[in-house]
Amino acid sequence: MSKVHIILQGKGGVGKSVVAALLSQYLASKGSPPANIDTDPVNASFSGYKGLAVHHLKIMEDDEINPRSFDTLVEMIAAARGDVIIDNGASSFVPLSHFLISNQVPALLAEMDRQLVVHTVITGSQALLDTVSGFAQLASQFPGEALFVVWLNPYWGPIEHEGKGFEQMKAYQANKARVAAIVRLPALKEETYGRDLADMLKDRLTFDEAIALDTLTIMTRQRLKIIKSQVFGQLDNAMVI
Repeated sequence: MSKVHIILQGKGGVGKSVVAALLSQYLASKGSPPANIDTDPVNASFSGYKGLAVHHLKIMEDDEINPRSFDTLVEMIAAARGDVIIDNGASSFVPLSHFLISNQVPALLAEMDRQLVVHTVITGSQALLDTVSGFAQLASQFPGEALFVVWLNPYWGPIEHEGKGFEQMKAYQANKARVAAIVRLPALKEETYGRDLADMLKDRLTFDEAIALDTLTIMTRQRLKIIKSQVFGQLDNAMVI
């Protein structure tokens, strides 16, 4: 059964496009390049990765989101031969989620022999409670056909509240049966690993593209190899992916 991976989180700037790009690279490294679709009407960061051949689906019409554009998204999914990755922006989070749920798209995909996997990002600091709440909302609204993968992104700070990590929080405890996997992005020191990764992401480069650049130092490329290995190693253990 092929997978339809969609990245959903109502909070902006938490790393949704990073998750989409990492997931796309991982699947391609396993010999199964996915169909990549960017539905973000504002930033479209995912489609900036030229090496991933991302299709930018335009969903705006006369400065408003046209819900029927999501019909086209379903047609694109149906036409894809393998897995599909869909990155969605914060501004279109509500209309796309409503479309998927009200049109019973998870069940429709199951009829197509496709599994819907919702990826959502939890981040630290001021965005922690908002992202945790967003996860709980998604888990309560989406039907049982949808599985969830939670990405913990500590870029903005530790993912903990009142001494509790994500897996001890009420939102997770109430919905843990829906969570097929948890992926922990590494907490990176700013001047070495963090800076190298940030530069790579800013330039919209894949790991392989950046590692192949002679303009980067040997140690920069070495650190990127280590980050890639850490993240891909976790995805190897996420059976739903």
